[in-house]
Amino acid sequence: MAELLLFQLYGPLASWGEPTVGEYRPTATHPGKSQITGLLGAALGLTREQEKELAALAEGYGLAVRIDAEGELLRDYHTAQVPPARKGRRFHTRREELSVDDLHTILSQRDYRVEAAWTCALWRREGAPHSLEDLEKALRQPRFVLYLGRKSCPPALPLHPRRIEAGDLKTAFQHYPGDPAIAKTLKAPARKRYFWEEPLPAGLESGFTEQEKLWVVPRRDLPGIRRRWLFSTRDEHCAMA
Repeated sequence: MAELLLFQLYGPLASWGEPTVGEYRPTATHPGKSQITGLLGAALGLTREQEKELAALAEGYGLAVRIDAEGELLRDYHTAQVPPARKGRRFHTRREELSVDDLHTILSQRDYRVEAAWTCALWRREGAPHSLEDLEKALRQPRFVLYLGRKSCPPALPLHPRRIEAGDLKTAFQHYPGDPAIAKTLKAPARKRYFWEEPLPAGLESGFTEQEKLWVVPRRDLPGIRRRWLFSTRDEHCAMA
């Protein structure tokens, strides 16, 4: 048996950033390690500049996610005025950018998940900076505003964090009550998809049969150097049950 902390995420809009090229900002179907690390950091009152503390959060806890309702994909188009690039000139504020005479317009695209919900599970690793009880308290009374990937996407319901003892991930998810409002409002799939990372701690297995397991894929969402937007790759296991 192992102790896990489970909590639920739901909002009208969510955006779980993927690696980007150019002006297109895609979203994954479920939150990854960097987004959950940011969520925990906000709940604990950490700022983006506290890179060591955020790195300890990312390394100190394992993550599993269940998609309760995938929702629909929404693509939003943005236009923004920007100054032309000039060698040797840097703009320190948005006001400075808009002060030049020869502005031009760029187009960007951002994807969102609409009316979707997820259940997340965390477990402690050796050297984790906080107990699961401390994380549970922080998610109940966060220091900073929480959001689902982007600041424009706040949760629409409390996260309902709860610690559960279980011998496998599948059972832990099944015994998590969640918010009944989500089950009543959203259309849940007949079979749900689960994602988790390994190694699992002692006393905890995945609980999925070989027939339920789908694949193992690399995902570049492990936070690295924040100033350079660098991310490392981790393996993510997937099952459907």
